[in-house]
Amino acid sequence: MNLIRAEVERLVARRFVQLMVVLLAFAFAVTAATTLAGSHQPSATELAQAQQKAVAERREMELQHSRCLAREQGAPPPVEDYGYLPDDCSELDPALRDRLPVTADYLAGVFTFTRQAEPLLYFLVAFLVLFGFLVGASYIGADLNSGGVVNLLLWRPRRLTVLGTKLGTLLGLTLVLSVLSSLAYLGTFWVIAQVTGYPGPTNAAFWAGLGAIWGRGLVLVLLAAALGFAIAAMGRHTSAALGAAAAYLVVWELGGRIVLDILQAARPDQLMLSTYVGAWLAGEMKLWDASVCANLTHGYCDGSYSLGWPAALAVLLLFTGGLTAAAFAVFRRRDLV
Repeated sequence: MNLIRAEVERLVARRFVQLMVVLLAFAFAVTAATTLAGSHQPSATELAQAQQKAVAERREMELQHSRCLAREQGAPPPVEDYGYLPDDCSELDPALRDRLPVTADYLAGVFTFTRQAEPLLYFLVAFLVLFGFLVGASYIGADLNSGGVVNLLLWRPRRLTVLGTKLGTLLGLTLVLSVLSSLAYLGTFWVIAQVTGYPGPTNAAFWAGLGAIWGRGLVLVLLAAALGFAIAAMGRHTSAALGAAAAYLVVWELGGRIVLDILQAARPDQLMLSTYVGAWLAGEMKLWDASVCANLTHGYCDGSYSLGWPAALAVLLLFTGGLTAAAFAVFRRRDLV
């Protein structure tokens, strides 16, 4: 318990951690101020007009679907020109749409919580992922480089216990900060929508979807913190994690994509870590394999495929867990002096 308390105090007292928290608060403040400046509470007239437009759009979608079904049943085409109708009428079925037009879609200059909560949450998760990676790398990297770990081992001469306590402290405090900041963040924008915006239709499905993104985002933040910690522990310096991340992004995510595209490799997105990050965070990702249709001279070719969150989570856990295990193995045998 004394070791855990000591590590908590050391992590909280680090200037870099305090700086990142200040930057996090500053980003929140700027985003909230920008939202307040660009929004206004809609009047009853604006709401009524927006509702009428949403109803009219839904009615038009139903009419288009009915006309398509009538054509399939052999009814003569109408005299009026209603535009293009697809061969498969399910493409026009309103019941199969991800979402139908709502009042908020036709409100201009109004912050709508149900429309913008999801992109705002993605922004928060991206910042917290960066926060977790940088703090995790600097936490262990600075201690190894300055000799702080050696001094700690003189007091508690059990290497794996010390490193495990450091990692556990990092993950625990990162989780607490992420939960508190995300609740304050979304709560602030909910208040903004109530005071100078429009909340929108917030049903159980909306909160469930937002909660799922939030939960997956928290897992991603913890994985990023553990990844930064592991790479810096193996490299014995914070810059090792930063250099490894930069090298991976430039050499593989950018350069590797170009080479794989030239070679027309099959499903190159499955070789990129960013693909699994996106699939995990979104729940599912639709991808396209151009190599399937490369030799097709005529006819329709469907090269699309999807990647779900279970496979994405398995890859992310395997990647992060493997590097973390390697960091513990190296730390156990390496000369720290």
